[in-house]
Amino acid sequence: MRDTSAMASPLSAAERAPARALRISRTSLVLILALAAAALLPLVTGDKFILSLGTTVLITAIATTSLHLVIRTGHVSLAHAGFMGLGAYASVLAVMSLGLPFPIAVVIAFLVPAAVALCVGPLLLRLTGKYFVLVTFLLGEIIRMVFVSWQSVTGGGNGIFGVPAPYEALESPVAYYYFVLGFAVLCIGFIARLLGSEIGRAVDAMREGERLAECSGVPTLRLKVTLFCLACGIAGIAGALQGFFVRYIDPTSFSIIQSLNFVVMNVVGGMYSLMGPLIGTLFFILLPEFLRGYVDLQRVLFGISLIVVMAFLPGGIIELAQRLRGGLGGKRERRP
Repeated sequence: MRDTSAMASPLSAAERAPARALRISRTSLVLILALAAAALLPLVTGDKFILSLGTTVLITAIATTSLHLVIRTGHVSLAHAGFMGLGAYASVLAVMSLGLPFPIAVVIAFLVPAAVALCVGPLLLRLTGKYFVLVTFLLGEIIRMVFVSWQSVTGGGNGIFGVPAPYEALESPVAYYYFVLGFAVLCIGFIARLLGSEIGRAVDAMREGERLAECSGVPTLRLKVTLFCLACGIAGIAGALQGFFVRYIDPTSFSIIQSLNFVVMNVVGGMYSLMGPLIGTLFFILLPEFLRGYVDLQRVLFGISLIVVMAFLPGGIIELAQRLRGGLGGKRERRP
């Protein structure tokens, strides 16, 4: 009996390997096609509005996928926009007040929110469920109130005007679009590589059963804090890119509403797949633009669309692709 089970185990693993490889190749193919479409966008159209919309999608995708790192650990943070704001203010002040070059400002945009996350993470990440959500809500509001109250540095409620372009060559909408696309590829590619490694498997195991993961040797708290710091640092980079794109920053851009938007994008797209926040970002930003012709009903139609998606696709829009794939796979298996 022992020999039979020993032989069956490798066979079952071998049978699962092609399916896993196929799933990985499909995901990679989708990402490559999305990258190709993004790279070709300025060649297809030179419209400034479309390029501006594309740049906004890329910046938001960086922030949304960084929050995905936190969500994969089983936590939902409502302070993410606040950390994004820390990166924006830190980078803009580094350039405008200290005269530092943009590359150093980007490093600062990563380090400042990551350092704050390192200070509060070991305490916050011991909380679970609604307690973590409520405390991160308060943390996000505290960060926003610092932006409002520290007028001598942040400009208070008026924000900071006249943010310069990182380089003169990036004043063109096309140039800045490709500039942000490069950052998006690096940041999202790093997150994808991280989640596809042993760390990603440990994260999924921790989310499914934290006590069991601890018994298996996974340092759960240390892993959570590390991912939280990385997520907040990457959100800071997105904040820096947004500040230098809009040429203006103020506290309202990093309020609780924006944090909620990031969470909704992950939920609508799919919370437990990296494709989820990317799909959710496209849905959340592009759908209102398609409904722009219905000005009076725009918000109503958008709200109805969100309700329909969340009611019929509880796993997010990516669940629709999985259902279609399962249906096609079932049809193929039924063929004689």
